[in-house]
Amino acid sequence: MTTPGTSDRTTRDRPPPRVEGPFAPAYRIVTVSILALVTMIAFESMAVSTVMPEVAAELDAVRSYGLAFSVLLTAQLLGIVLAGVWVDRSGPLPALFVGQTLLAIGSLVCGAANSLATLLVGRAGAGLGAGLLVVVFYVVIGRVFPEDVRPRLFGMISAAWVLPSLVGPTLAAWIAGALSWRWVFWVVVAPILVIAPLLASRRHVISAGEGARPSGRDRAAHARAAWLGLALAVAAGAMQLGTYELVLEWSPRTVVGLLGVLGVAVVAPILLPAGMWVLRRGLPSVMTARLLSTFAFFGTTSFVPLFLVNERGLSITVAGLVLAIGSVGWASGSWIQGNPRYDGHRERLIVLGGAGLLVGILGCVATAAAGLPFWGVLVGVTLMGLGMGLTTATTSVLMLALSTPEQHGESSTSLNLSDVLGSVLGIATGGAVFAALHTEAGADAPVFALMWTVTAFAALVLMVAGLRIRRV
Repeated sequence: MTTPGTSDRTTRDRPPPRVEGPFAPAYRIVTVSILALVTMIAFESMAVSTVMPEVAAELDAVRSYGLAFSVLLTAQLLGIVLAGVWVDRSGPLPALFVGQTLLAIGSLVCGAANSLATLLVGRAGAGLGAGLLVVVFYVVIGRVFPEDVRPRLFGMISAAWVLPSLVGPTLAAWIAGALSWRWVFWVVVAPILVIAPLLASRRHVISAGEGARPSGRDRAAHARAAWLGLALAVAAGAMQLGTYELVLEWSPRTVVGLLGVLGVAVVAPILLPAGMWVLRRGLPSVMTARLLSTFAFFGTTSFVPLFLVNERGLSITVAGLVLAIGSVGWASGSWIQGNPRYDGHRERLIVLGGAGLLVGILGCVATAAAGLPFWGVLVGVTLMGLGMGLTTATTSVLMLALSTPEQHGESSTSLNLSDVLGSVLGIATGGAVFAALHTEAGADAPVFALMWTVTAFAALVLMVAGLRIRRV
């Protein structure tokens, strides 16, 4: 006969069940496939950033430098919105495989480009594919992985940018020198041919996850979201068309650019959560934090190679090394946020991340404005990476935590839309300032300082958004 209280003591003394990690047998193939795809997307991003000065010079498109980045991101905007609708209606698998196909085809076209127009077509295709994929990743994670495993997986995903960031720029510079910049685009294709069959082998797991519940949005809401997504992409495209070779005078192109800015200002708030623009507590401020972080980071780092090559006379190899070494900060931030001690008050990591971005960007401003040695940019990029490592994974964890399973598709779309919209606005703003004030290589240091002062302000507001996330 059991003595009263014995059962309770036995239960109390029993060690807690072991929590399986992302590489447990049940999750291993899905984890590896997601991390591999993220790595490919990250490599494409970091490697292309390294060789873009050479691409722009060969295609006679230096003043259009920012357009090669922002066109990809604009296509991502459309892909993200369409992915949310598609996943709600058909589950994640169709968008997952179409996204991989478009990413591969777009990369092939970019590598074969002999004009800026062809390059932009390829970048748009790759961006559309990447937009589909990034939403599907979040939905798959919400379906397949338990909540207590997700912080570690998001930390791995954030850190999956690190290997490409460490070796990608250097490898890209070597490939461009030994072969051609075209192969930097083409090397992305082969891994996709391996990853697609792996994911196909686990389609039954992805389709039957715990979050596989019907969306609360009906057919009319889906159609509305799709049309709004198309309108946002068109508006963003018009904004970039009007600003990529901006001159300080009125012209039809200037009018198109202004109409694009107006269109983004009207459509984006409809697609994104209510209260986001006034920093409402909870999920809206998570979205705002994601938008501001990518505005600040990519609006700065996308122009770092151009600054180092044109203003400091460094080679693309050295510029690539600066981005590579700076990625150590991203890895550190990703590792720090995965610590369970931050559970329950992860919003503090957003504030710390914003501080890292702010100090890092100000280091770049000081380097450009005061003529400091280029290592000032290296330190700045490292601190910015630390801030992004803290912020990116944390906003992903908070988004899933503050959403119900049936809302994961819609919330993932909003988070990724915020992510890419911030990048588009940051790069387009920097590109417009550079195009308008650019004179000649070696004389643009004040222009870079002005561009990066704008992104520093975004990092400052990001810290405020972090304070607004906790729901009290």
